[in-house]
Formats: sequence, structure tokens, C-alpha cells
Amino acid sequence: MRFSTKAIRLGQQPDPHNGSIVVPVYQSVNFKFQEVGTIPEFEYSRTGNPTRTAFEQCLASLEEADYGLAFGSGMAAIDALLSILRPGDHVVSSEHIYGGTFRLFEKVYRPRGIEFTYVETTRTEAFAQAMRPNTKIVWIETPANPLLQLVDVRAVAEIAHAGGAVLAADNTFASPYFQRPLTQGADIIAHSTTKFISGHSDVIGGAVVTHNKELYEAVKFYQNNAGAIPGPWDCWLSLRGLKTLAVRMRQHAANAQAVAEFLQDHPQVEETIYPGLPTHPQHDLAKRQMDGFGAVVTFRLKGGLEQVRSFVKPLQIFLFAESLGGVESLVSHPTTMSHAPLTPEERAKSGITDGTIRLSVGIEDIEDLLEDLDRALAH
Repeated sequence: MRFSTKAIRLGQQPDPHNGSIVVPVYQSVNFKFQEVGTIPEFEYSRTGNPTRTAFEQCLASLEEADYGLAFGSGMAAIDALLSILRPGDHVVSSEHIYGGTFRLFEKVYRPRGIEFTYVETTRTEAFAQAMRPNTKIVWIETPANPLLQLVDVRAVAEIAHAGGAVLAADNTFASPYFQRPLTQGADIIAHSTTKFISGHSDVIGGAVVTHNKELYEAVKFYQNNAGAIPGPWDCWLSLRGLKTLAVRMRQHAANAQAVAEFLQDHPQVEETIYPGLPTHPQHDLAKRQMDGFGAVVTFRLKGGLEQVRSFVKPLQIFLFAESLGGVESLVSHPTTMSHAPLTPEERAKSGITDGTIRLSVGIEDIEDLLEDLDRALAH
């Protein structure tokens, strides 16, 4: 099966009892045992639930993975992935990552005795230079939040594996429609399924997928014992979102390209950042390792915080809100939102200025989006 067919059919066979085409919501805590001493496929919904299994199988197939695990949030998924670490272990991470991931690294895992080294995302050699004998995970996020730097997945995978480490990738921004890091050497993938996977801003969720059975079993053990699972309704909503992932991502990307081209020529804009623009310093890498350039466009206004406030006020189509990846267009301000956990010095080092704005370009009519931006920039 190809991508769009898998998104609609994998893990979603008609119900054998009544022929239902849509996977039911199995809103059940427990399941009947047939006889003493035998454990059925489903016994207790923290351990496994048929609706959750359908979602996990379908998402894994889209990433060309063998195993998938769903979680109650993207951060719960990342936490479960990190559960393979032990005190004294070392992680090499891109320095350009989601603020919540950085906070989890620094405020939760570093106090537990895990060491972290952050390297320039775009410098492959920096990953090699940071490797140590105790490095267990190399962590990348590509494209990165919010400045859309890319990691050369194949090159960094070789570095991680040469050092005996696992390459873990956050694939939230691209989605499996535009990028499948497991096929480029990554070992395990994390998603905030809240974003493009679910796609409608109505469910919080996360996932981990892998083709490595040992990693799967370790993370599955943590999932069952820590219990940060999604409920069956959340899984059902996310599975429904997967069905339209391909068509949504195509429209997202087409709109984002038009928005980026509009912004790069606007006199009020200092810089426009989008992998689909030839001006992006890693445009050629994006063409090699991605099948499309995604829905996120970042730009810097000329000026600072006051200009951002002036820009946001007149917007009518773009909504000023956290998150990304829904069908509606959103505008966010990393300094005061997604990357507020960073100190001013850390943000400055990462290139996040007060004038930096991140757009999640939705699937509305492109003329409406461009008119909305033009009106806000004129204001």
C-alpha cells in the first residue's frame, strides 16, 4: 500500500462481528478473559486498547516503522523515549529544539544525573565532536522549532551509530507525509500528534515509533507502568485525523509556500525563513531529505515587541494562539510563548529575537490569508 491508502486502511479493517467500516471507540477499562491461565490480546486499557492499537499501527505504517506507541501528549512521548537513560548517561542534542523539550532535559533529566551537550543544529561535525563514550542518545528536531534549521539525518545517523548511540528524531513539524527519518538512519521517532497528525486542534496526544524491537519493548514497558496513555476517544480522533493527513499536508505546504514568497518581498519584514525558499541556507538539503517543505513559516519583523503587538491586533484570519498543525492558520510569538522557558541569553544564542514570529499556515483560501497578512503588516 502507498501512503494515502495506508492512512485510511492500515489497522482499520471492518469489524468482524458487525462489519463496521469505522474503528469503534472501545470505551472499556477491562476485557473478558476466556479461561484461567490465559491472557487475551486485550486485558486492561492502560496496557492496551483496540482503538489505541489501531491508531498505533496506522501511524507506525506511515513512518515505515514496525512498532508504534501512543501517549497522552507529545511531552509524555518524549519522556517515555528518554526513559531508556540511566544516571551517568550522556545525550548530544541539537541546540535548536522546542522549549518544552529543553525544559524537560534541563529541569527533569539533568537533576537525575543525565548529562546533556547542545550543538549547532546545522553543523554535522559538531555532533561528532560532542560524542562521548557514555553517549546513549543523539537527539534531533528537524525542521527545528521555531527557526526551521535542518539536520542532515543520514550524516548524523552515521555519527550516532559509530559511537554506539541511538538517533532519536522529533518529526512533528514535517509529519511522516513529508519526512520519514527512520528510512534515513534514525532509530526512533517522537511526535506531538496534537499537531499535524490529528490536524484539527481538538486533541492532545503524542507518539513514539521505531523499527527496533528492543527500543520498542523498553518504551512499551514504560508506557504501561508510567501510564501516560491517551484515552480511546483521543486515539479515535487522532486516527480520524490520519485519514486526511496527505491531502491536508499538500494544501498546508502550498499555502505556506505562497505566504513565504509574499513575506520575503515585504518591506516590513527583515527576514523570512522557510525551507521551500531558495534563500533558506539548507534549501538543497530540504529537497534531498524531505518530500515537501511543511506548513510552518517564520519571519522577523523590523523592530521588536511593539511591532509584534501592532502586527497581531488587526489579524482576522490568523489566530494568535499556541500550537500549530491544525487546519486553521495560527500566529505565535516564540519569545513569549513556545520558548518562554529559555532565558533571554539562551533565546539570543538560538537566534530568537523579540521580532520573531512563527506562522502555522492552515488550509484556508490563500487569498484570504495573504490579505490578512498584508493588512496586519500595513498596520
